[in-house]
Amino acid sequence: MSAPASSDLRHRTAFPDGVSQLAGRYDGFLLDQWGVLHDGAAAHEGAIACLEAMRAAGKRVVILSNSGRDGSENEAILARMGFSRDLYDSVVSAGDDARDALLRRDEPAYRDLGTRCLPLTRPGEQHLADGLGLTLVDAPEQADFLFVLSIDAEKQSVAGWRPVLERALSQGLPMICGNPDRHRVHPGGRLLEAPGAIALAYERMGGVVHYHGKPEPRIYRTCLQRLGLPPSRLLAIGDSLEHDVAGAARAGVDCLFIAGGIHRDELSWSEGDQAFQRSCEALFARNAASPTYCLPTFAWGTGSHTASSAAGR
Repeated sequence: MSAPASSDLRHRTAFPDGVSQLAGRYDGFLLDQWGVLHDGAAAHEGAIACLEAMRAAGKRVVILSNSGRDGSENEAILARMGFSRDLYDSVVSAGDDARDALLRRDEPAYRDLGTRCLPLTRPGEQHLADGLGLTLVDAPEQADFLFVLSIDAEKQSVAGWRPVLERALSQGLPMICGNPDRHRVHPGGRLLEAPGAIALAYERMGGVVHYHGKPEPRIYRTCLQRLGLPPSRLLAIGDSLEHDVAGAARAGVDCLFIAGGIHRDELSWSEGDQAFQRSCEALFARNAASPTYCLPTFAWGTGSHTASSAAGR
C-alpha cells in the first residue's frame, strides 16, 4: 500500500522560526540526544544555548534517549560535550527501560524468561547487563535469552553477529532489545549500524524480539510519571520519524521533528527554505508521518538556523 498524500495526514506540519515560538505552549520537553543535541562527538551549534533559554523560561526537560547506556553514563557523555547537569531534569534511556523490565518481571514476556543472559554489546560494555540478578554467559547454547545493548559499528556488524543469531534461533531464544535505533549518524555524516539493526535481523530470521525505548509506550509512561505533566503539556523533540515522531504520536504528545539528523540526506538544503519545506513534506508523506512542527536544527531563535545555513552544519 502506498503512503498517503500530504493532504491525507492528520494535520499539516508547521515550520516555526525556532523553539522560542513553541516554548510558551508547553511545560515539559522530551529531548532526543543523538542528531538533536550532538553528533556523538560534539554539541550541535545552538543546542546548548537553546537548552539554556528553555531552562531560563522555567521549562522541565527530560533527555529521552534510545541509548543502551544507563542515565549516569549518558550524563557523563553530555557533560563532556558541554551540556551541564542543570540543563535538564533527568535522562531516561531505552537501556534503563529494559533493565527496569528485567528487574520487575511483572510483564508476561519477562515472568518466565530465565536468568542466563547472553549480552550483545561493544567490547567492554557487558557491565550494561550488571545488577539485574543475571548470569552472563558467552554462548547461545548456555543462555535463556539475548540482550542487545550496543554495537561498535566500526568493528562489529550485523553480518558479523549473524552466526550467533542463527545459533540463538535454533535454541528458540527470545531477544531483549535495549537500543532500538537501527542507524546512527557518524560525526563525519555517514550512517552506521546501531543495535536495533541486530534486533531487526533477528526478527526477520524468525526470532522473538521485545523492544524498549522509542517508539514503545512504556518509556513514555516513565517520562510522564517523572514530569508529572499531562501529554497535552509536553513536546517531544527528535530526528527520527520511526522512533521520535511515531513514539510521540502513540503517546499523544506533540512532536518537533529536527530535519538535520538521521534523515538529513533525504532532504533539499541548498535551494532555499521553500524547497526545504517541500522536501520535508514529501518525506513525511512517504513515511505516513505527521510531526506537529519541523525545524532544520534544534535552535532557540531565528536568523542563523535557516535551512540554507543548516546545510553546512
